[in-house]
Amino acid sequence: MKIAIVGVGSFAQCFIPLYKAHPLVSKVVLADLDPEKLEENRQKHGIQETYGSLEDVLASDVDAVALITQNWMHGPQAVQALKAGKAVYSAVPAGITVQEVEDIVRTVEATGQIYMIGETSYYYPGAIYCRRRFAEGGFGQVVYSEGEYYHDWDHGLYEVMKARAGDRWREEGGMPPMHYPTHSTGGILSILGTYATHVSCQGFVDHDEDGIYAPGANAYDNPFSNQSGLFKMADGSMMRVNEFRRIGSPGAERMSMFGTEGCYHNTHAGQVWTDKNTVTRLEDILSCADRSFGDLENPFADMSQVHEIERLPKEFAGLPNGHQGSHQFLVDDFVKAVIEKKHPPNSVWQAARYLVPGLVAHQSAMRGGELLPVPDFGSGS
Repeated sequence: MKIAIVGVGSFAQCFIPLYKAHPLVSKVVLADLDPEKLEENRQKHGIQETYGSLEDVLASDVDAVALITQNWMHGPQAVQALKAGKAVYSAVPAGITVQEVEDIVRTVEATGQIYMIGETSYYYPGAIYCRRRFAEGGFGQVVYSEGEYYHDWDHGLYEVMKARAGDRWREEGGMPPMHYPTHSTGGILSILGTYATHVSCQGFVDHDEDGIYAPGANAYDNPFSNQSGLFKMADGSMMRVNEFRRIGSPGAERMSMFGTEGCYHNTHAGQVWTDKNTVTRLEDILSCADRSFGDLENPFADMSQVHEIERLPKEFAGLPNGHQGSHQFLVDDFVKAVIEKKHPPNSVWQAARYLVPGLVAHQSAMRGGELLPVPDFGSGS
């Protein structure tokens, strides 16, 4: 397959080498609106073919595009690419409104194209471990799950937003925290195979002197820097999600899950599995480090014992990885999905189930916590 990386900023640097190295990728091209950045990356990565716009990419012979652009562009760009006959890998989030997400789902269904959301939490060691425990019945009936994404503005968010939006960084920086819920919801929903049906959400009104959430300061009329939602799930369980951007914490992306027979706990103190009689610490199998197998000269970076590195291309050994070992698996999933014309685990329907609950949760918070229904667009099966 031939793929175009659309957007060559800092996050794209994690994926360009992986797509170049994948043995089923015959050509990688780059696209960006900034000609200087484009030329810099052409030389850095040894890629000859470049494009100055998405439109030019879609008129080319590439089979797929990887959208690593600003988050508010993802939805419309995905629909545009799918309609042009290209498979789509999208960085999170899939869109910024429920309508944008529905448009992507319906376009996939109409065109038969492949769409994949690059949600990293699917391959976090804890999520992999819990999927196995859930499949073997270790949880019994799951009654409650919780996901948390704590990322304070002082931990690089100012720099990220200024790089993404320039002079408009406050307008976009004030995005509701629940518009970016997928690191919290992705692992849980990938384990349970269910979806949210209702939500009640509360928000913390921000008063920081930077004014990001002040009245009229952002494009979303959003006053909340922190939001906490309680979701009713189709399987009868409950899910709580915290999305905090103003928090005295070193930061966290984590989940815990509680069942009638077993529980998985993930806190700053570590990760444990419990049943009614025992507590088992999981650091040995869930901690990430360089790992190898066979006679490979270089190890696979940032992998835990539960990661199935044997399924990855050997060409990935020695290359960068990230987000708890997830990047290499995400790239491999997408390439194989396009080649085999088979929807990947993080399909368009999963992308909707990861994101839409958060979009509706923000609506609930703006209405004082009113219980609201969460639309579901199916499973694709």
